[in-house]
Amino acid sequence: MIPIVPLRDEPDEAQLVWMYEKTAKIYPRAVSGHFARWRWALVWLTQLVFYGAPWLEWNARQAVLFDLASRRFYIFGLVLYPQDFIYLTALLVLSALGLFLFTAVAGRLWCGYACPQTVYTEIFLWVERRIEGDRVARMRLDSAPWTATKLWRKAAKHGVWCAIGLWTGITFVGYFTPIRQLVPAIASFGLGPWEWFWVLFYGFATYGNAGFMREQVCKHMCPYARFQSAMFDRDTLVIAYDAQRGEPRGSRSRKVDPRAAGLGDCIDCTLCVQVCPTGIDIRNGLQYECIGCAACIDVCDGVMDKVGYPRGLIRYSTENGVASRWSPREMWARVLRARVLVYGAILAGIGTVFVASLVLREPFKVDVVRDRGSLARIVADGQVENVYRLQIMNATERTQRYAIAVDGLPGIAVSASEPADIGPAQARWVPVRVQLPHASAAPLAGRSSTITFRIQRLADADQAARTVQEKSTFIVPR
Repeated sequence: MIPIVPLRDEPDEAQLVWMYEKTAKIYPRAVSGHFARWRWALVWLTQLVFYGAPWLEWNARQAVLFDLASRRFYIFGLVLYPQDFIYLTALLVLSALGLFLFTAVAGRLWCGYACPQTVYTEIFLWVERRIEGDRVARMRLDSAPWTATKLWRKAAKHGVWCAIGLWTGITFVGYFTPIRQLVPAIASFGLGPWEWFWVLFYGFATYGNAGFMREQVCKHMCPYARFQSAMFDRDTLVIAYDAQRGEPRGSRSRKVDPRAAGLGDCIDCTLCVQVCPTGIDIRNGLQYECIGCAACIDVCDGVMDKVGYPRGLIRYSTENGVASRWSPREMWARVLRARVLVYGAILAGIGTVFVASLVLREPFKVDVVRDRGSLARIVADGQVENVYRLQIMNATERTQRYAIAVDGLPGIAVSASEPADIGPAQARWVPVRVQLPHASAAPLAGRSSTITFRIQRLADADQAARTVQEKSTFIVPR
């Protein structure tokens, strides 16, 4: 609060003006309808994937596992190494482009249906309603004095919230530590400090964000709410209130003709405000707090059905569509505009390259490192020898045999090289000695030359041979 110094014609005492007002708690009302069913379908789908994926098995291992300790990333049949970081970059680019595309077409679809904040808020609200009741019952319970009934309801709600948050944290860590080992370790208090930290941190974040912060995350913490307007235009599908049809609003009897009474179709029941998870009034126009959940559409359509008015007072539409009274066909014709087509084309192109790269990627990788302890030396018969270390990374889940050869200079060869056996999803350093005959080495004295290693995966009954080439240098001493 800030003291206001009085002017000469005001009383002597200073007035205190509150510059900040405590945010009122929002009690979203339960809603049913077409979009609510879609939202719950996405809740089930996303949580089945999130909670279920760590328990799936593939080739006698966890199907999805990001093993940071051994630097292996297993995604069903894919085995990725840190050198495959480019795929994560491509995946992030695809996600960003997908978000741009969906936003340009239909606003905050991600926020309203699939964002983890929305999903867990829906789950926590469902628990709250089952234990404490719907909107009015929750408001009465919070304003009532503490009694045994209020205590057990609050304790039960927070107990279930904590259980959901804790299991969410366990599942999250289960993507990095095999979950079939993680759960027994938790029961016996055998986890390491970092595992305990992330289980509790992620569980507490879920409990706090979905149980308490809710709309504050969407309104103040999420950056998407702030820059989404840069991707909107007047042909973006948004949740819109038809003011031309709804105004002037006012209550009336069902028997009253609204046109004869000089009223619009909005009966000012405020249900659209009561069901909004961020507490806005959509009748005031598009606002950045709107997450596009369409709860106001469902409840308004239900009210229109009861009073006998056409649906669509609040609906998915575009600003141009509402202003020009366009039909859905005319509106959709403008939705597929240049911006959307460009986003779609770029997304399709990068997605095609991404999938093709995954399908055509080599089943093994090779890094060539010179042995710094012995760069070049002269051995028997005047041959020049360089020593290398080859890291061969097997990206398959079966033992592979690799043959190593070299070319690039006349007579150059690998000395006494035997095929190297690499286990499933393993990496191994293989020492390699490369020799060059004296006759070929003499003209190259004091110089380094480029050579090429050819590492071939040997064929067997189930797979064809594959070859990877890596360049290095061969040094001839003076």
